[in-house]
Amino acid sequence: MTWTEQKLGPVIGSEVTGVDLNNLDATLIDRLRERLAERMVLVIRDQQLDRDAHKAVARLFGTGKLHRHALNKARGGDDEEVYPVRTTGESKMTAGEGWHTDVSCDADPIAASLLYMHEAPAGGGGDTVYSSMVECYERLSKPIKALAEGLTAVHDGAFPYRQIYGLEPEPGQHFNRTIHPVVIRHPLTGKKLLWVNRGFTTRINGLSHVENRHMMELFFQHIESTLTAQCRVRWEERTLVIWDNVATQHHAVWDYFPNSRYAERISVVGPVLAQD
Repeated sequence: MTWTEQKLGPVIGSEVTGVDLNNLDATLIDRLRERLAERMVLVIRDQQLDRDAHKAVARLFGTGKLHRHALNKARGGDDEEVYPVRTTGESKMTAGEGWHTDVSCDADPIAASLLYMHEAPAGGGGDTVYSSMVECYERLSKPIKALAEGLTAVHDGAFPYRQIYGLEPEPGQHFNRTIHPVVIRHPLTGKKLLWVNRGFTTRINGLSHVENRHMMELFFQHIESTLTAQCRVRWEERTLVIWDNVATQHHAVWDYFPNSRYAERISVVGPVLAQD
């Protein structure tokens, strides 16, 4: 099989063909890692992946340690390392509907997430939009960059899970709450990027209430409105999408009600983030 790659946009995202993820050699593994670091989102279609194969691909990235989500069982999961993403005509919400970085409330955030589509919506829709936080940082003005680089922010898992979704962790589990720099360097590429998101960031430290409210909204609206930093992934069954969870944010579009959509996400933990 011959590797081919079609960019989804100038800045972010590539669709890759000529790859069988059940049969990877060292050369293909190196290329996947290199292209993910460069393009941030890789779309690979027509893959026959059972859970073991899905996990094996995930372990190629980050530290190799698979993430265990605090709400796995609450979301109907039967494997601690596999997070189910299921939406039906009975659902009152869908996971990922809003701009966010997966579980940025963790001290050791997810390096890469890999979502495998088992059931795409029958009538179409259910796309995921991704945005490059490197590009969003670059498009800030110099004065705002200088301000952002001196700030830290609180990322709190209780905000989306308890206050928005009304879910509680399993006994013995808890929602993580971590302070991260607002601007970080990517642990692999060294590029500066914006590290706040509407899903988990609840406060920028050291600001008054009014300053905090407006500064967070400045960052959030900048991320959401910078269309040149974005790409859109159209899902099909047996498609695997791998995204760099540090360098990107994403938004799952819920435009397919009352049709169903089911995927499984396996994520791999990355190193502790550090300010420049």
